Amino acid sequence: VQLQASGGGLVQAGDSLRLSCAASGRTDSTHMMGWFRQAPGKEREFAAAIDRRSGRTYYADSVKGRFTISRDNAKNTMYLRMNSLKPEDTAAYYCAAGSGILSSIRSPGMYKYWGQGTQVTVSS
Repeated sequence: VQLQASGGGLVQAGDSLRLSCAASGRTDSTHMMGWFRQAPGKEREFAAAIDRRSGRTYYADSVKGRFTISRDNAKNTMYLRMNSLKPEDTAAYYCAAGSGILSSIRSPGMYKYWGQGTQVTVSS
């Protein structure tokens, strides 16, 4: 599975962005897709995930209510709509795909495939 993330940029606090993650290859080998982010000097952290089969979504508390994850299975593409962006949302955002148990979906270790990061910078 190959993942290509795009859509990052430099925005002001309160603005919105939509990230995209295009998947190719054996996408049917995984059922979870997620977005993680990593700020300089910090560990990679979970932001959101979606079950490709059911559409059920999961969010980190820090983004709940502001970010929306979605997928278009026909296009093999996942999206992250980010509203009301804050300076603390500044990070490299990575998309990932994998399979595992529900209790592991917030762990980077559950995801076997990763895209390159796309930088999101939010100025105050």
